[in-house]
Amino acid sequence: MGAPSTEDGGKNARLRALPSIEQLLRRPSLEARLAGVPRARAVAALRLAVASVRERLLQGEERTFEDADVDEALRALSTPNLRPVFNATGVVLHTNLGRAPLALEAVARVASVARGFCNLEYDLEEGERGSRYAPVVELLTQLTGAEDALVVNNCAGAALLMLAALASGREAIVSRGELVEIGGGFRVPDVMKQSGARLVEVGTTNRTRRSDYESALTPDTGVLMKVHRSNFALVGFTAEVEVKELAVLGRARGVPVLVDLGSGALVSPPGEDFVHEPTVPATVAAGADVVAFSGDKLLGGPQAGLLVGRAALLARLRQHPLTRALRVDKMTVAALEATLELYRDGCLEAIPTYRLLTTPAPVLEARARRLLSLLALKGIHARVAPVSGQVGGGAMPAARLPSFACVLNFNQPAAFLECLRKADVPVIGRISDGDVVLDVRCLAEEDLEPVAEAVAMASQGRQPC
Repeated sequence: MGAPSTEDGGKNARLRALPSIEQLLRRPSLEARLAGVPRARAVAALRLAVASVRERLLQGEERTFEDADVDEALRALSTPNLRPVFNATGVVLHTNLGRAPLALEAVARVASVARGFCNLEYDLEEGERGSRYAPVVELLTQLTGAEDALVVNNCAGAALLMLAALASGREAIVSRGELVEIGGGFRVPDVMKQSGARLVEVGTTNRTRRSDYESALTPDTGVLMKVHRSNFALVGFTAEVEVKELAVLGRARGVPVLVDLGSGALVSPPGEDFVHEPTVPATVAAGADVVAFSGDKLLGGPQAGLLVGRAALLARLRQHPLTRALRVDKMTVAALEATLELYRDGCLEAIPTYRLLTTPAPVLEARARRLLSLLALKGIHARVAPVSGQVGGGAMPAARLPSFACVLNFNQPAAFLECLRKADVPVIGRISDGDVVLDVRCLAEEDLEPVAEAVAMASQGRQPC
């Protein structure tokens, strides 16, 4: 074996020279930095700083340990992992960015019950144990026309519960064209099988008729299931059985019809893109026995799986052991109640999701031009361009939302977006045709100045990358 190179020798010497944690705790130059810092956090910061420098040395950087590395580590430890970001992607219900932002009324309601005790499962009138779902059941039945309602942790959980309670050990008939894959690689057929129901696929990928369901019905059929294709569109030579027709068949044969509506619109926002999105009240009116839908998609509330339908069937769901496993907490109930109250009172503009989906193009163009002027004041060249956004969150995949964006040209757009993600409040944009695109649809007026500042810092190298 040959002798180690001078370069390797220098790297190894620098690695050996890295201080121990005890040495750093006794270093006089760090006393001021660590004063008032709990010892556990100080030790964690020092370990993080040493590990970071070691990693950089192994990657070939020629450097030594500096006290400033401790400052960086302390900042990292004091920054929450879950924190706000500016959504400049143009995707309203961005699953990776927390989906629906809550209305101010919902945020205030959550804060009011989170800071102390509340009557989550206590009936104030009777002075005894009550139901945690009571605050939202009446609102959901009023808004949907259903006889009863229940809330669990998400829509996949809602689908699992209704199948487990109503079809475990029996057949669940569903169209082959509705066996979709939802987020995170999870598939509806797999969720259905976990319920204990025996999946019976009918029809073909693109065409399913009423006769397909009729032919599959047996004395062992537990439910007829319909799944709304909320995260992809099937176009061309297609056919499907509408809820109304399926409900007629179900009633004639004494088999409940369950609908996993997914996206969960209570109302149809104005605009031709929204015309064909089925709403929960229309699905209930069409005869569905139980409807499951999401709380944090088109509804614009917290993550939840909402179930509405016939009282006798909802009673069976409520008594099933999975209901306990899938139950929601007090903050979800609070946020959901406040959101549903806004629907009841006709205050749709107060719901951020509704407002973001329906913002007129002229308003968005004016907003983009204000961001452009703020960027210009900071010496940043950009241009305003029309762009197309998305609803997101596995809802209305074919809809395209006309919007406007500030478009910036950089030699390394991916690296620039990385810098923006390291701002005090990260800015999340996208790349299109090699340009950095900052869509303003999901940016509030008060967001424009800090976004412009983050862009300026990143472009001038003041933002760590």
